[in-house]
Amino acid sequence: MATVQRLRQRFVEDGFAAALSTYRTGARAYERKLDGAQEARLIALACGAPPDGRARWTLRLLASRMVELRHTDAVSHETVRQVQLWCTDRHWSSGRLLNNFNSSRPSR
Repeated sequence: MATVQRLRQRFVEDGFAAALSTYRTGARAYERKLDGAQEARLIALACGAPPDGRARWTLRLLASRMVELRHTDAVSHETVRQVQLWCTDRHWSSGRLLNNFNSSRPSR
């Protein structure tokens, strides 16, 4: 219901064209949690071997390891999920997207 109310308000206040256009300006409403160097470290970590006793990395493991290694003060598993993690896996010849860590098949 809130979406309809916002659309209606934009129509009343700014007119028909504003109601039809996207209202987001492209500017972020918040600051990025990780900078480019931190994202690169996260990707390198995810592409490496998982911890002993684990078959694969999980989002929470990656987040806690980033803090352990002092690459960042704090990071949530959701922030890790939002970073596109491209890695090559020895089981597939092409790259795969590691956003879905629970999936055992490559994304298309």
